[in-house]
Amino acid sequence: MDLLLIRHAEPVRIVDAGAPADPPLQDRGGLQAEALAAWLADEHLDAVWSSPMRRARETAAAIAARVGMEVVVDEGLAEFDREATSYVPLEELKATRDQRWVAMAEDNLAELDVDTEAFRAGVVGAMERIISANPGRTVAVVCHGGVINAYAAHVLGIERTLFFEPRYASINRVAASRGGVRSVVSLNETAHVRRLLT
Repeated sequence: MDLLLIRHAEPVRIVDAGAPADPPLQDRGGLQAEALAAWLADEHLDAVWSSPMRRARETAAAIAARVGMEVVVDEGLAEFDREATSYVPLEELKATRDQRWVAMAEDNLAELDVDTEAFRAGVVGAMERIISANPGRTVAVVCHGGVINAYAAHVLGIERTLFFEPRYASINRVAASRGGVRSVVSLNETAHVRRLLT
């Protein structure tokens, strides 16, 4: 079966919400989600799954509406920062060398109070559930940069959990055989949103 691991489109920036930040898509993010959905309309999708986080659900909803499907939400697809009270785009954190970006660049999620092994195991478990539930099918899985990194790293046998930067609304493909072989087919496909990325 084929997994299309899709990073959510660009959300609203939220700082110190006082509760877990769960931002919706901003205007440009909405355009990215629509461009993604239009691009995927030419592919045969059998199912659309999503993280429970709002930015992923809204991106998945655009795809599901285009192909006439319901979205299946899986808690195991949530990002490692689910409980954070701020959402600041990675590009901004990187530009200012924010400590959060430094921690991610150094693959030091413990600095962000994240149990890396538990996060990675949860992501792998969620992906394997999706694979088991969809033999021989093509499934769009809308999730997060950290989730995509964790599963791609697992498939590639990379020790680091965070090793590349998936762009907003990017498509990352993994092939999964019935015999248990998992292969990364592509990372960071962005042709469909090239004009909509900063």
